[in-house]
Formats: sequence, C-alpha cells, structure tokens
Amino acid sequence: MDRIKLIEELSNAFGPSGFEDEVVDVVVKHAEGLDVEVDPMNNVYARLKGNTGNRPVFMLDAHTDEVGFIVQSITAKGLLRILPLGGWVTTNIPAHTVLVRNSKGQLIRGITTSKPPHFMSPAEREKPLAIDDIYVDVGATSRQEVVEHFGIEPGDPIAPDVTFSYNEQTGVMLGKAFDNRLGCLCILEVMKRLKDKKLSVDVVGAFAAQEEVGTRGAEVTARTVKPDLAIVFEGSPADDLYYDEFTAQGCLNKGTQIRLLDRSMVSNPRFINYAKQLAKDKGIAYQSAVRSGGGTNAGKIHLSNKGVPTLVLGIPVRYAHTHYGYSADLDIDATVDLAVEVIKGLTDEKVKELLGQK
Repeated sequence: MDRIKLIEELSNAFGPSGFEDEVVDVVVKHAEGLDVEVDPMNNVYARLKGNTGNRPVFMLDAHTDEVGFIVQSITAKGLLRILPLGGWVTTNIPAHTVLVRNSKGQLIRGITTSKPPHFMSPAEREKPLAIDDIYVDVGATSRQEVVEHFGIEPGDPIAPDVTFSYNEQTGVMLGKAFDNRLGCLCILEVMKRLKDKKLSVDVVGAFAAQEEVGTRGAEVTARTVKPDLAIVFEGSPADDLYYDEFTAQGCLNKGTQIRLLDRSMVSNPRFINYAKQLAKDKGIAYQSAVRSGGGTNAGKIHLSNKGVPTLVLGIPVRYAHTHYGYSADLDIDATVDLAVEVIKGLTDEKVKELLGQK
C-alpha cells in the first residue's frame, strides 16, 4: 500500500488513550507477513517470521493512542463536561470540532467551547482558562436529548475532528495524531524491509496503548517482549518556528531526530554513537535533540529487563498535542532508513558492545 495512503488511514483513525481499537485494526490489517498478537490491554505485537527465539531481542516501539478527551458529565442544558486524555495546553482546546464516540460506536460531531467574551465579566476576562471552563456542545438543548437522542454518556471518548491531507509538491502532510501514528508507520515499514534479511537479532514490533496518560502500555510490552535493545519511534514536537537555526533541534525536512536527553531517559552513549556514525556513513540526515522536558516510552523500556539500551528516533511534528500537525515525508524516510541500518549493522560483537559486555 502507498505510504501516504497508510498514513492517512492511521491519522484519521479514532484512538484517544484507552480507546485505540480503530488504530489496532489498521495496524493488524497492514502487518502482512508478520506474526501478530493483540493483548488484553490492546497492545499489538508483530514478530518477524525469521525470529529464532535464541538470539538477542530487538524491540521496535511506537504508541497507538492520541491526545483526546473523555466525557465527565452532562449539564442540564446539554453541554458535555470533559477531562483531558493526555497533555493539552488549555487555551488550544476551544473553538474546534471534535468527535464523540458513543457506546454504539457512533461518532457525534461537536464543538469545544468556552464562555464567549460577550458574556464575560471583567474578572472572567482576566482569569486564565481552565479545563472546567471548557465544554463540548453537540447541538443539544438538554441532558435528556444528549442521552436519548445522541446516546452519549459519561465515559465516552472524544478525539479531534481532523481529516488528513498531503501536499505532493512540498512533501508535507497535515493531520491529527502524527504523535504517534507516524511511529506506527515506521515500525511497519522497518519490519517489512527486514523480513527477508539475515539478522543477528530477533525483531519484535510493539505498538503500545496509553502512552499519553503515563506510558502505561510500554510497561506491559517491555515486560512481555523482554528486549535486549530497543528503538522507540516518536512524533516529536518541532521547534523550527520558535528558535534560530543554531538552537532548533526538531526541524521539518532536516531528518530524523536522535534524542539524547529528556525527562524520562538519558540516552545510552554507546548506542547514540553507533547510530550517529551509521547515519554519517550512509548519508542519512539527522538532528540531535537535548530536551529539558518531554518523555517517551523509552522511559519505561530502558528500565526493563536488566536495563535496555534504547534509541529514540523522532519525526518532527509541528503543533504536537493540539488538534492538528504538520510533518514531512523526508523525515519519515530518514527515520526508517536509520532504523533499518541500525538493525542490519548489528553483529554478535556489536550487540555485546552495546550491552557493555566487552
């Protein structure tokens, strides 16, 4: 299947944290030629058929969930009170369309809204916006209408209402959930490119649920896979519009982002040096990132087993953790290419070196 069509399918899929079913279906459908398993938490495992069971295990991770919301309660006038699933800046939430999925699987379109300025007191205008000030309006006039006509109840999930598009001239795509459906795409592409190769490791792709609410799925996948080495693919916040060329570390069309530090992990220097040298030798564009904030599934994975050297490869996403994002196809190419070269380049000696065994 054409890459852009697959990204479109992944991006458009409804999948806030804990409600990743549609994304799981897309992943399973496109994991042809791999041994696939889905666990009770909705984590997906894809294994190369050439895995032997007696070699070091190399885990490829990406999370399937996206930031969204959940219905907390319904007001007498038919507005939905919401809680966030994942990290949102409150001022980015209002004045967008969203989709509420009821228990029958029906999608109801609504608008995220807050009190209009026309009706605010001077004190309210000065007050910072809080999540308690934001509602979803589905066009109802009462709680009864919301429940009986729309079938919406507390606990129903909500996702941004955004349709994917791609500019062939610029190679830039617009859509939702690039954090981290682009990572899911990377796992599928890397494993398909490796499936007929002679390797020194067994490769397992792990598509983890509930990353945005505390990297919960990765805790389960790491315990299940028991990796020796890992790559975590992530849709990383792009900073190219906010810093100069010497400070920006996540730019569109500048290649894959090799993460050296964030709040969840100090990257393994042996693994970093190996990946950077490969990128230079193979002419793969990359950019290094030292981040004061943020975190990925690597935070859980590198602490599993006996300690797992883990490489985080990011695809820059403008406006991550909002309703929309921009990403570049060139950066996906670089990310997939480097991951493939990292795994192909592993020998028994190199694995031991990365594990600190010589």
